[in-house]
Amino acid sequence: MAVSAPFNSVRAPRHMVASADGLATQAGLAMLAMGGNAVDAAIATNAAIAVTGPHLCGMGGDLFALVHHQGEVFCLNASGHAGSGADPATLRSEGHRVMPFRHDVRTVTVPGCVDGWVALHARFGSLPLATLLAPAIDLAEHGFPASLLLVGSAARVDVAAQTTLHELCSQARRPGERVRRPGVAAALRAVADGGRDGFYLGEFGEGLLQLGGGWFTPTDLRRSQADWVTPLQAAAFGVDLWTVPPNSQGYLTLGGALVADTLPLPGDPDLEHWAHLLIEAAKVAGFDRPAALHEAADGAQLLDSIRARAASVDQQRASTLGVNGHDGDTTYLCTTDSNGMGVSLIQSNASGFGSWLVEPHTQINLHNRGLGFSLEPGHPAELRAGARPPHTLSPALASRGDELVAVFGTMGGDAQPQILLQLAARLFHHRKSPATAIHAGRWALSGPVTGFDTWTSHEGPHVEIEGHAPAEWRDALAARGHRTKVLPPYDSSFGHAHVIMRDDHGFWSGAADPRTRVGTAAGG
Repeated sequence: MAVSAPFNSVRAPRHMVASADGLATQAGLAMLAMGGNAVDAAIATNAAIAVTGPHLCGMGGDLFALVHHQGEVFCLNASGHAGSGADPATLRSEGHRVMPFRHDVRTVTVPGCVDGWVALHARFGSLPLATLLAPAIDLAEHGFPASLLLVGSAARVDVAAQTTLHELCSQARRPGERVRRPGVAAALRAVADGGRDGFYLGEFGEGLLQLGGGWFTPTDLRRSQADWVTPLQAAAFGVDLWTVPPNSQGYLTLGGALVADTLPLPGDPDLEHWAHLLIEAAKVAGFDRPAALHEAADGAQLLDSIRARAASVDQQRASTLGVNGHDGDTTYLCTTDSNGMGVSLIQSNASGFGSWLVEPHTQINLHNRGLGFSLEPGHPAELRAGARPPHTLSPALASRGDELVAVFGTMGGDAQPQILLQLAARLFHHRKSPATAIHAGRWALSGPVTGFDTWTSHEGPHVEIEGHAPAEWRDALAARGHRTKVLPPYDSSFGHAHVIMRDDHGFWSGAADPRTRVGTAAGG
């Protein structure tokens, strides 16, 4: 049985920000100190980490957000659509059976991040957009210290990417080196001055059209990538859990919680039987994801299907569900304010610098979210012009009645719902503190290669166990039939999760994930 680590949650009476970068957290806190609200803080935090964390997120990626405001939950889907030139037949004729992973503009969809900022600001923002973007502009113009994870990510790109990502790779060679991004500063100023059109119809848009070579059209860029949609909700662990509906895989978080809530979870979450039951709940929820998840899927019906198969969990042995990863590079952040507003926001490039392509004018690296499309003819998620791909991004929020209980989320590719399931069980079922839940060792189901092949690999997922998880997990889970592998303690491949929640005294209590190395939670 693991010994509880002496980690304390951060507490604050009025407001709080938690993110994967301390400089980004400071940007959000600055907005709150100026009288801004949680949405203002979320935009400023995301804009700052879009500068300092290009290995995780950026203006060339997508965004999802949940906002709790005056007793209601609002949901923003700012994931991009495929260009008008999308042609699956051509890809198949070239021998592709799945979407290209990197170095191919056809895996790029129109980035939704900036449209997401603009939509959030238009509906809920209280400070001028230029004010919210000012800290990020300052970081991009004057430079920021390269983080350990940025340096490590830059060192792992291939020779071709070292050329396309030269601005980053040439500066982020050692932790602490100054990195400047003048093109990103110019793009942020364009948004501050001209809104979404300053970005999509300005230099960035011109460069994307040039790079796309017909894959995108001016009409594609005039179309907003952000839509307010109905959030998906389910009751489990004594709270109402909320997430983004399809095309997001967030339903897997809720589905896993619905299944787990029917199981006899041990009172101690460090017992291996606890891990086994949650692993099986996640398998029951997710094994049919490749066939079930597409932008037109009905999230409520998907949850009904998961409920119907909850009784199939084998409480003693590992199942073979999924036999026919985590990883992924994303950033999650959350904010709360003195009026009880909370924001759960996730923003991503998909996989480490995304496509390893950059828009030539601004040097903004472009995501590879199109990897979620299918190339199988007739598949509901088949690549087509104007479609949104299945998405791993899945922010979460918990409420009870009209009150916000918590905002939480993580990066982690396919494993996001599994990490969130573990956090939700620890936070709401076992009533652990944010710091205890965040620091606890994790397990994750993983495919063999990319971190986005958990449910598509013919060999099925295996269970990766974090090095500081309870020692008994590996052998005991293996004895139950799980294929296990132990990774280092606090390994960033197990996600960068953050939590802010109300404590019993009415204060905000939060924690940032130490796996980020530079993440912080702070409040006032």
